[in-house]
Amino acid sequence: MNYRRLGRSGIKISELSLGSWVTFGTQVDTKAGIQMMSAAYDNGVNFFDNAESYENGESEAVMGAALRELNWSRSSYLVSTKFYWGINKGVNERNTLNRKRLIEGIQGSLKRLQLEYVDLIYCHRPDPETPIEETCWAMHNIIEKGQALYWATSEWSAQEITAALEIAERHHLHKPVTEQPIYNLFKRHRLSGDYVRFYKDYGYGATTWSPLASGLLTGKYKGGIPKNSRAALKGYEWLVPRMTDKEKLQRVEALDALAKELNCSLAQLAIAWCLKNPFVSTVITGASRVEQVHENLKAGDIAPRLTPEIMGRIDHIFGYDEVVEEED
Repeated sequence: MNYRRLGRSGIKISELSLGSWVTFGTQVDTKAGIQMMSAAYDNGVNFFDNAESYENGESEAVMGAALRELNWSRSSYLVSTKFYWGINKGVNERNTLNRKRLIEGIQGSLKRLQLEYVDLIYCHRPDPETPIEETCWAMHNIIEKGQALYWATSEWSAQEITAALEIAERHHLHKPVTEQPIYNLFKRHRLSGDYVRFYKDYGYGATTWSPLASGLLTGKYKGGIPKNSRAALKGYEWLVPRMTDKEKLQRVEALDALAKELNCSLAQLAIAWCLKNPFVSTVITGASRVEQVHENLKAGDIAPRLTPEIMGRIDHIFGYDEVVEEED
């Protein structure tokens, strides 16, 4: 396993990590969570990503129970959580980054995770109704209290992140250290364009998510929606149009041919492609079975084999020598 700096912070993070979105609390119970986290940890993974809103807190509870059972040295791993969506319906408890929500949110997350502190807390989305200054102060205070070590952003614009950094600088507060953007062969906009200069100038990190485009880049959807797939889960029906898009499936088919040339799986090639970006601190992978953890982690061996010529062929398959994607 290779390790990279988390932005300009002093912490080192495994270039491949394990996330709990969709799986923990739905497809993965505590027993399976222990197996998958153990497999990842034994192969050098030191970062486990979570959020309070994942399965309304159940994802954190499963991970917390697994961590308690595994009983690793606390200094040997990193855990994150995120705030914004909330898990209750109160006017000050949902879709907000106000001070009250953040202070109360970290208390709930620590209880579910059975931890004294988390290593990284994210603002899960920007909040246009709460002043960024209020959010910055709340995150700073959480860190000063020892409930978290670093804070970060997720799916924020470069302008919003810049504002947070400038506010933190002005008031001598703890600065955010990394962004968590979607990043895969279909979605690249948050690590291109204006963001390139932003990552260079500020040395911001990137803990990227959805490297397999919710499973589309594994090839499992070529014949429709498998019964046990993510798109078949209750509440994830919104994924079906994406998973059955004919043009995208044709691109996946073409990538599969290249994967066969390289003697690797589609998933390994798609994850390895993400690792080639120098701004990426870690690629967060997901899994519902321990076998998937082992397969995904082999992507680290594939990345060095992706020459400029192969990267160019991948860009051609996905039309990036022709058009620029549209943002969500």
